[in-house]
Amino acid sequence: MAPMLSATDLHVRYGAIRAVRGVDLAVSEGEIVALLGANGAGKTSTLMALVGLVRPAQGEVRFGGEVISGRDTEDIVTRGMTLVPEGRHVFPSLTVAENLRLGAASRRDREAVVRTRAEILELFPILAERSGQAAGTLSGGQQQQLAIGRALMSAPRLLLLDEPSLGLAPQVVDDIFDLLVRLKQRGLTILIVEQDAVAALDIADRAYVMVNGAIAMQGPAAELRASEQVAHAYLGATMAETHA
Repeated sequence: MAPMLSATDLHVRYGAIRAVRGVDLAVSEGEIVALLGANGAGKTSTLMALVGLVRPAQGEVRFGGEVISGRDTEDIVTRGMTLVPEGRHVFPSLTVAENLRLGAASRRDREAVVRTRAEILELFPILAERSGQAAGTLSGGQQQQLAIGRALMSAPRLLLLDEPSLGLAPQVVDDIFDLLVRLKQRGLTILIVEQDAVAALDIADRAYVMVNGAIAMQGPAAELRASEQVAHAYLGATMAETHA
């Protein structure tokens, strides 16, 4: 069976800077796949190319069997893939409810949108409690829940997340990752870029490691989690300490 999402020989350039160099990756339905690597490795640029926020300089992206490279982001979201960006980027002056409503802007079935909203408020009770509150007054963890909830309002089949743990307390990070596991259990497919490699590998089925814009290693998450080479060479001291 063909993967839900695939990238073949993907290149991203910003002027003379080659941010992504010949990346091949695939995500199959029902998986959590982690994309790991140091800052500047090209992870965010890869996600942006997948969802149409930057145009690949070379290569092909397929989603659901169709070529989507070169399509605009709104079209890609309508097809069922959406991104929760790094830094959350909620609209601070809008209420929680208004932020959620914006997530469904591309959908036309109002009854289905109402059902999705009810499911999201069940997943995130704090968003129901703070529905009329300005998003900018929420805590960092609550804003991350709102950012994920807003993305889910588009009813995606594939959810991309860029550094969802960034700036959050450890307990909040645990809660976010527990949520991602529950979303997978509900049938959602997930591709996650994450600075906390240990946490990402604990919930992922497979993982890719990027170095200098290219894929350096890939494999089952459990194998990469146990690899001293991965820990020391690619994922930094935090993970290396787990092997000490």
